[in-house]
Amino acid sequence: MAVPQNKISKSQKRKRRTHFKLQAPTMAICPNCGEMTLSHIVCKKCGYYKGKLVVEPKAEKVTEE
Repeated sequence: MAVPQNKISKSQKRKRRTHFKLQAPTMAICPNCGEMTLSHIVCKKCGYYKGKLVVEPKAEKVTEE
């Protein structure tokens, strides 16, 4: 079994783990509607990807008052 010969100190362990962190996803502006979207993903608002209509956008709900 792989067992460490000596104890790894907390500081050594934490130095090694400094790169394990979350990063915010890269956002891009949709050239069709100007909405912020994830890169390489169809725009949720207008349904366009690379200048082509891929998905029909959902109709917004109309509330009666």
